Amino acid sequence: MINLTLHDIIQHFSETELFPDGAVTATANDVDPRELIISGVSTDTRTIQPGDVFIALVGPNFNGHAFISEARQKGAVATIVSESTQTFIPEIIVSDTKLALGQIGAYVKQQVNPKTIAITGSCGKTTVKEMVTTILQECGSVLATNGNFNNDIGVPLTLLRIEEHHEFAVIEMGANHLGEIAYTTKLVQPDVATIVNADAAHLEGFGSLFGVARAKSEIFKGLGPQGTAILNFDSQFYDFWRGKLDNEFIYSFSLNETPCSKADYTAESVGLAYNGCAHFIMHTPIGEMNIELTLPGIHNVGNALLAAALSINVGASLEHVRDGLAKMQNVAGRLHVKQLSEQVKLIDDTYNAAVGSVRAAIEFLSQFEGKRFLVLGDMAELGDKAHYYHEEIGTLAKEKGIEYLFTLGVLSHSASQAFGANSMHFTTLEELYKGIYSMLQNDYENITILVKGSRSARMERLVKALEESHVQTFIKAEG
Repeated sequence: MINLTLHDIIQHFSETELFPDGAVTATANDVDPRELIISGVSTDTRTIQPGDVFIALVGPNFNGHAFISEARQKGAVATIVSESTQTFIPEIIVSDTKLALGQIGAYVKQQVNPKTIAITGSCGKTTVKEMVTTILQECGSVLATNGNFNNDIGVPLTLLRIEEHHEFAVIEMGANHLGEIAYTTKLVQPDVATIVNADAAHLEGFGSLFGVARAKSEIFKGLGPQGTAILNFDSQFYDFWRGKLDNEFIYSFSLNETPCSKADYTAESVGLAYNGCAHFIMHTPIGEMNIELTLPGIHNVGNALLAAALSINVGASLEHVRDGLAKMQNVAGRLHVKQLSEQVKLIDDTYNAAVGSVRAAIEFLSQFEGKRFLVLGDMAELGDKAHYYHEEIGTLAKEKGIEYLFTLGVLSHSASQAFGANSMHFTTLEELYKGIYSMLQNDYENITILVKGSRSARMERLVKALEESHVQTFIKAEG
């Protein structure tokens, strides 16, 4: 984080509309706010560093004010609170500490002012973020969202990591309710913003698929008049999102359209290598380029087109796009193909599971030869249509020729029922593991197992168990 004084923070709070009455300060030991340097901001005493200011967040199940003394003992030089704690270090009293966190993050971003890209979507946004990051690293210094720090607390914490040398910032934005992205995008004030897609995810918070599309469109509220929007031409919500914008610069990408189509970023001559990674000719408004991907799955062609569009619109060249994508490393738990034995491949796709990403995973699995096993945990947060979407996935897997479906959880039982014959449902991980063990004792020469599920399903436990076991012993010895 850039160096700030306590006075800088107080002054910024007093100028923002969120705190119309300003911020109240109480200094201890005659500390001059203009001379007190803040080296960092922390909301967690487990990771606080000497010189940090500690922000006491308050939530349904926690109250950061209870940890003020611990923060001071660990080296906090000031606190931001919503109630006076009368500690022996300076404190700033505000009406809402979460809003205070957001405002400090926004202030840091404004001071450095890197070219900034904002990304949201129901699935694929982390992959697109990583693609953009690798491309822009060919151009200069990049700050990108770590892990899942993409909500109304994670985004400000990401902005706080911006330093003077950062030329680019790539910010991922997630949400589980309306208004969340509207809040975070106004903190970020991106130069370029996009929606990867809108699919069935977090329906409990959004109410419907259209509710998801509307919530994602909030990302454009942070764009200024000269900001650039990149839209998914293949989405059923393209016209809706287009109608939300009056920006001068609006571009689109399409996996399905030809170079002569209405989309600005398209792919031609798409092919797959032996490892499932695609190669294609990318067409853009600034020219064309041969692209070879290091990530498996045809859907990643669309992700790459979007990443190219985002990067080009903050200054990347076609060569930067090509070279960056060629260095792209797979995100842990995202279609990671592992050879467990001569007969058995394991595809770890356990990072998360929205309906769209499960569809893409099934499409990817269907391209492998031999016996294909889809192992599916529950897809979470689908509201009252949860059983419907699980049935849809079971039907799709059958239509795509997947030979076996193993499911774990309550909701995934609907997928098993829709799949029919050669489907097995389990209620515990141990039972699922034993079921796979039993099936692998058949005389199959070529087996591919794809494991998928929402975070709450914790399907990575199965992947770890399969990796740690000697899969060769699962295969019945010849003779």
